[in-house]
Amino acid sequence: MYPGKWAREFPDKPAVIHAFSREEVTYGELDARSNRLAQLFWAQGLRSGDHVSIFMENNLRYFEVVWAAFRSGLYLTTVNRYLTGEEAGYIVDNSESRAVVTSKYLGAVAKELLGLAPNCERWLMTDGVEEGFDAYEEAIAEYPAEPLAQQPAGTFMLYSSGTTGRPKGINRPLSGKSIDQDSGAIAGLQAALWGFNEDSIYLSPAPLYHSAPVGFCTGTQALGGTVVLMPRFDEIQALQAIQDFRVTHSQWVPTMFSRMLKLPEVERVGFDLSSHRVAIHAAAPCPAGVKQLMFEWWGPILYEYYGGTELNGLTHVGPDEWLAHPGTVGRPILGTLHICGEEGEEMPAGEPGLVYFELSKMNFTYHNDAEKTKDAQHPQHPNWTALGDVGYLDEEGFLFLTDRATFMIISGGVNIYPQEIEDAMIMHPDVADVAVVGVPNEEMGEEVKAVVQLVQGVEASEAIAEVLLAYAREHIAHYKCPRSLDFMDELPRLPTGKLYKRFIKDAYWGRTGSKIV
Repeated sequence: MYPGKWAREFPDKPAVIHAFSREEVTYGELDARSNRLAQLFWAQGLRSGDHVSIFMENNLRYFEVVWAAFRSGLYLTTVNRYLTGEEAGYIVDNSESRAVVTSKYLGAVAKELLGLAPNCERWLMTDGVEEGFDAYEEAIAEYPAEPLAQQPAGTFMLYSSGTTGRPKGINRPLSGKSIDQDSGAIAGLQAALWGFNEDSIYLSPAPLYHSAPVGFCTGTQALGGTVVLMPRFDEIQALQAIQDFRVTHSQWVPTMFSRMLKLPEVERVGFDLSSHRVAIHAAAPCPAGVKQLMFEWWGPILYEYYGGTELNGLTHVGPDEWLAHPGTVGRPILGTLHICGEEGEEMPAGEPGLVYFELSKMNFTYHNDAEKTKDAQHPQHPNWTALGDVGYLDEEGFLFLTDRATFMIISGGVNIYPQEIEDAMIMHPDVADVAVVGVPNEEMGEEVKAVVQLVQGVEASEAIAEVLLAYAREHIAHYKCPRSLDFMDELPRLPTGKLYKRFIKDAYWGRTGSKIV
């Protein structure tokens, strides 16, 4: 299923609605405009297996580009709109994209890409134009709104967020099917796990360049539902959108939960959320205390999954299972889980180690990087792959994540996982966000430091630092507690919920020449 089917069945139904402006794109319009762009790509000489990129904010045009690529057999790379020109240019060039679609809104950065991706042949810009770009609207108007004679299914080639180094292109083989036979793996999961269908109204509060939001939005459209697109997350606007559009399904990251929960109660309880049946969250671990409070507020509608953009495996947990196993990210629904120690040996239940998923065969590679591909594989089992997360299995096979391997702190030979400390400290009412990192200590190697973003209206001071450190000691074993605490006005967190923790660590390690990032 894809927009062509729904354009025939209900051409005037909204495929996507802008949550703030209320502007709509119908299925008829989405089908026609994506056809025109697909025709442009074909005329440009792009064929199945070629690559294109989109560098754009949350814009209604985004979906035209996605579906044009998907109905042309192309690989589409979504480029993080918050990147610098150099960072974005690296991805466009590394992905070997032959065409780029961007927007006037990002024009200042987009202009820098022209000299950084010399092999790109066509540069299109919507909502206005900068020198070196063709006007998107005029360019597609030259082509018919008819499907290509052949419509092989394309797919995404997304890049890792690069929180621990250069982003990596995640390449999976094309299905070889036509677009009307291949609605994508995400749409199938949405239908099977959470009941998405043509009556679903899906709220997307996150940036579309990230794998989950763009995957779920296009999956919703493959199933004939309606996407309500927020240009950016806002606590009150999100609740307002659920009420006004009668949202049935939504997806979040835990920092969004934390920010909504810290609204004054009088502001957050006055909305009619009765249409809301399924709230999905992923992308970063959710503190158990935060999730408990969300259950109390929204009821038993929270579902969680764990997996990477690589889709090398997936776990899932529904409300009842989570309440019986607080803190779990579920049991596998794709692949088999293995928890392995430093030598690759499997760990017993309850013992943490690197999380591997086993599939019958490895289903992805890192684009043009055999070494990084090999690094993801288990040394003895090439069909077991890991993404760098540490966790353990309980006796019933439920997975609990403890942290990223790269974020682990080793203090006096003891392994300390920051996530546990962060999960405790975020529950303090004065803490808006928190990152825990290891900083140099001559005797212990590393010591634990908390870096805190305070809620609006609370001033940083030695007194509040002492209050927060004492709070940590009340809730965490003393050997894990921060020895010191610093404040930041805003932590460098991606809109996807992931933290650029290496930027925080660099401030402490950069002066010592350490290689830790």
